[in-house]
Amino acid sequence: MLFLQLLANGLQVGAIYALTAAGFSLIFGSTKIFHFAHGATFAIAAYLFHFALAGLGMHWTFAVLLAAVSAVVFGILLDRLMYAPIQRHEGSFFTVFVASFGIGIVVQNLLGSVFGRGFMSVATPLSNSVEVIPGIYLSPLNGLAIVSAIICFAALHLFLTRTFVGKGMRALSENPELVRTFGLSPRRLSTYAFALGSLLVVPGAIFTAAGTGINPAVGHHVMLISLAATIVGGIGSLRGAACAGLLIGVAENLAMWKLGTQWSEAITFAILFFFIIFKPSGFFGRQTVS
Repeated sequence: MLFLQLLANGLQVGAIYALTAAGFSLIFGSTKIFHFAHGATFAIAAYLFHFALAGLGMHWTFAVLLAAVSAVVFGILLDRLMYAPIQRHEGSFFTVFVASFGIGIVVQNLLGSVFGRGFMSVATPLSNSVEVIPGIYLSPLNGLAIVSAIICFAALHLFLTRTFVGKGMRALSENPELVRTFGLSPRRLSTYAFALGSLLVVPGAIFTAAGTGINPAVGHHVMLISLAATIVGGIGSLRGAACAGLLIGVAENLAMWKLGTQWSEAITFAILFFFIIFKPSGFFGRQTVS
């Protein structure tokens, strides 16, 4: 029964990882910007949802809306006010990474100063677990996390494959000049990529705040998982990032079955190293020939 309980928990965590990893992969795949502050976006959305619901007593719909707007605005502002000027002055990939890493550190310390550095969570009726079968306890959040991930990925797939802007975002990383010939602005498409990628972290941020809890360092953990899932799934592959995020979430929880809780994060990097050595292109990445 312990195995089934951990598997159920792993599916919920994996759904959250899949969404956040897909958001990072979408931004990186479209713009080639190593958006390390993606984890900071997750933390901001989670804390503002917690503050709106528990601190201000808002209805959950307004709390969700506040979290979503804050995540999108934060992502767009970073793209416009930090990444765009660096790229305009032909800053290197490393320059962009250092700037993004610095923003992540600033956000972590600001959240710690304002909300404290301990764990916080939102108590909701959906967080209460019930015994569905003897020995297996699930909360409505488990099912909601999985259903939300499925809906988000279905909507994302339709947007990227059926809309003019979505097709432009897919083409942006391959040939920005070709995008211009179709009347689309690479700079505007980059903004769309940041807005959409940032929005994808919101469901995971909400479920984490209402489930396991959050602390100011949650952003770094999310970023490491997103990076690992992007590599394991294949650089630039959204379905790869989603599958890898699900795999990592399940593997982290099942590791507790035999190895103990201290090995849950180590298993993530064991999976990462395995793919780097034996399948560098990831699940759905393309092989490159030098």
